[in-house]
Amino acid sequence: MNQDLGQLNTEAIDSRFSKIDTLSTLELLKLFNESDKSVAEEVAKVLPRVADAISEITRRMESGGRLIYVGAGTSGRLGVLDASECIPTFSLEDGLVIGLIAGGDTALRTGIEGAEDVLEGAIEDLKKISFSKKDSLVGIAASGRTPYVVGALRYAKEIGAASIALSCNLDSELSKFADIAIEVDTGAEILAGSTRLKAGTAQKLVLNMISTVSMINLGKTYGNLMVDLQVSNIKLRDRAIRIIQSATNCDARRAQEALEESKDQVKVAIVMILLDTSAVKALELLKASGSRVRAALDKPANT
Repeated sequence: MNQDLGQLNTEAIDSRFSKIDTLSTLELLKLFNESDKSVAEEVAKVLPRVADAISEITRRMESGGRLIYVGAGTSGRLGVLDASECIPTFSLEDGLVIGLIAGGDTALRTGIEGAEDVLEGAIEDLKKISFSKKDSLVGIAASGRTPYVVGALRYAKEIGAASIALSCNLDSELSKFADIAIEVDTGAEILAGSTRLKAGTAQKLVLNMISTVSMINLGKTYGNLMVDLQVSNIKLRDRAIRIIQSATNCDARRAQEALEESKDQVKVAIVMILLDTSAVKALELLKASGSRVRAALDKPANT
C-alpha cells in the first residue's frame, strides 16, 4: 500500500498531451477519440481472465450465490450502475447483484474521497449484506491499490468467497489478493490521472461482459433476446411484445395476448406460443428446465 502512486501508468503525465489547452474543441475531440481506440484493444488482451471470472461467478450463482461489486469513486459508481441495471434487464431478484461504493449511496453523487482509504470499510459494508463464501466479489480500482477494495478482496479470500480483481495497472496490489486478476493496461490518460476516462471506459466494458455473459449462461436470454426483462413501463411492454414476435414469428396481437395470459412473463409467453400450450404448462416446463427457454422447448420431445 506504500507504492509510489506516481509510478502507476494511470497516474502518468504524458508529454504528448502537454498542450491540450491550446487545441480547438474539434482537435480535442479527435484526440480523445483516437486515444479511446486503444481501450478495446487492451481489453481484448485480458478476455481469457474475464472468461475465468464469468465461469466462477456463474457456477456460484447457480448454487445460490450472489455477485458483489466493490469500488470507490468512478470505479464504485460503475459497479453500482452495472448492478442496478441487471434488475430491470434480466428480472433479477433484488439483492442477487449488488454494488457497494466507499462512502455509501451519498458517494454516488458527491465525492467522498477519504472513504476509499479505510481498509476495514468494505468489510463492514460486506457484513451488512451477509456476504458469504457462496458469493463472488469483483473488486474494482483503476489504480489497483485502493485500500477499501483491497480490504474487500482480502476478506473475500479469508471466508472462501470468489475474489476477482479488476484494475488498470499491471502487477497491481489488488491482484495479490484475488483468485482471478483482470488487469487492463490502459496507460496514461489525456488529462493526467483522470481515470474516469480510458480506465473508466475499460472497466465499463469489462463489467458489461461480466454481468451480461453471466446472465446468458444462467438462461436469462433466448438467442440474443432479453426474455427475462421486467415489463414495468410502456417502453418495456412494447419491447416485450416485439421480443415475443421475434422469437415466435407471431403477429403483435398474438404476442400481446400471450403476454397478458402469462402475467407479463416473456419467457412463458414464448413457450406458450411455440408449443401451443397454456401459461400453466409453459411455466411448468420452464421450471423443469432451469428457466431456460431453449431447454423448455426441447422438454416435450424428451418426455
